[in-house]
Amino acid sequence: MSIQPPDPQSSSPIYEQLRAQVAGRAASGDLPAGTRLPTVRGLAEELGVGVRTVQRVYTELEADGVVVTEGRRGTFVAAPAAPADAADAADEFAATARRLGLTLAEAVRLLEARWAGDGVGRHQ
Repeated sequence: MSIQPPDPQSSSPIYEQLRAQVAGRAASGDLPAGTRLPTVRGLAEELGVGVRTVQRVYTELEADGVVVTEGRRGTFVAAPAAPADAADAADEFAATARRLGLTLAEAVRLLEARWAGDGVGRHQ
């Protein structure tokens, strides 16, 4: 399994390039469920990036349900979530946004901020 090196000229941070690459390949089936990812140190060395950068990528992918870490066994591509789960979550978000009186534009901005990891308005 190989992961393409990040583009240092990109405006997107290195960790986000790597996270998006792995998530996209997992979603498309290019990295099927059960595929073992390289170790954090191994991938960092292979790509010429910092260990902490790769650790952040793996942590975010795990939080998103894209990968699972099984202790010393390693990190693996997780079975994909059912599309219905995302549709259900979207229904719930839309209903909540309407109930709170948000416009569609405000709801989209809120989602985009969360997607980007912006903590503005995050509950403590």
